[in-house]
Amino acid sequence: MNRKLNILLIDEKLDFYEQIRRTPLLNSTNIFYCSPQEDLFNFIKKNRIQVILLDFDQKKIRPDSLLVELKGHDSLLDVIFIGNPIDEEKEFQLINSGATDFITKPFKWGTLEKVIQKLAENRALRKETFRLEKKLEEKYTYHGIIGKSPYMLEIFSIIEKIAKHFTSILITGETGTGKELVARIIHNLSNPTNTELVICDCASIPENLFESELFGYKKGAFTGADRDKKGLFDKANNGIIFLDEIGEIPPPVQAKLLRVLDFHQFRPIGSNETKSIKVKVIAATNRNLRECIKNKTFREDLFYRLNKVEIHIPSLRERPEDILLLVRHFLNIVNKKISKNIKGVSRSVQKLFLRYEWPGNARELENVLQRAALMTKKEFIDIPDLPKYLQDYFPPPKAIPYKNKESFISLDEMEKEYILYLLKTTENNLKKTAEILNVSRTTLYNKLKKYRLYH
Repeated sequence: MNRKLNILLIDEKLDFYEQIRRTPLLNSTNIFYCSPQEDLFNFIKKNRIQVILLDFDQKKIRPDSLLVELKGHDSLLDVIFIGNPIDEEKEFQLINSGATDFITKPFKWGTLEKVIQKLAENRALRKETFRLEKKLEEKYTYHGIIGKSPYMLEIFSIIEKIAKHFTSILITGETGTGKELVARIIHNLSNPTNTELVICDCASIPENLFESELFGYKKGAFTGADRDKKGLFDKANNGIIFLDEIGEIPPPVQAKLLRVLDFHQFRPIGSNETKSIKVKVIAATNRNLRECIKNKTFREDLFYRLNKVEIHIPSLRERPEDILLLVRHFLNIVNKKISKNIKGVSRSVQKLFLRYEWPGNARELENVLQRAALMTKKEFIDIPDLPKYLQDYFPPPKAIPYKNKESFISLDEMEKEYILYLLKTTENNLKKTAEILNVSRTTLYNKLKKYRLYH
């Protein structure tokens, strides 16, 4: 059985409320009344209000200011204005500020019923969307990696094929794409003896300490060597070593590393004995090693020795279909961490996330959501909860997508995108937008209606 919508009428007098109570609306909704002077936000929270009816012609309040406060309190509230006719620009400003609809007086009760019925359908659709998104995340999760894009599905297939049989793998991709996560999954799938994955962060090791970190040393090998020390390769014997940011290893150490990979032997500093080991190697880098080879900073023979299997992890901007799946995944994680029940992000945030280029990739997305989850007091993260650089973000004109996944977009779609950009740039100044477009304001109003930017 569908739950009734909880509707709150905010009005200075009870007359309109008494009229609503005598309409068929009462059979399909729960109608509440509150005067503007009462504690609105506490009332909304206590009664789980979903829809606000607001008389635009009230004298004691500014309905447009109240709209901003209401949407700031809960971005998912549907606010319907009822009032005497106003000019189109004012109506557009209300809709653009978050109002769901504006019903002009006098009106038939059937008009309000239709608007409420459509709202109920949209909310049911939204609930079903969240259910399907959760189901999709479960479907497109591979050992903790989230992805449904062709790029990620191919990576899952490669991991499945090579995990138990590889000797060396090179993982490439920008910072924040999840190279270490892929390495850990390969380790877990390929390691029947349950030995620990030995991690070497090459970017954090001083150049003069690389050899001792990788291969260890004997007591007395140099000043301060007061005991034997095992190197990381020794610790990884019969297991796997992960060489993160391998492009940072200096050329002299690269030569010794190549010998270890070729002959499975190494000699600790200060030792006369050669140790034999059996180690699988996973290397990762955010550098273009082919360019490094040209610049003589990385050995070509080492590159090909490591690159028996290459797994390239695409940037987040190359796989936008994965963004909303990752949003739900990261929110599930953060909810457990901070004991919240954030259900998702608003539609405005979704659109922003899909437009933004994510230079920090999945790691940046995770950090943004963690911060927003701490900031918000609502069930859905909205634009004001995001870091300022995202609140202020809007792609420049050159970022307007001339082409989508399969085909070129239509001229209408391009015009719609450009009008949206101008409205954002001019802060919804219709006169200025019309001047830039070199059209009359009437023509602009017609375009706004055509592209549903107005109604």
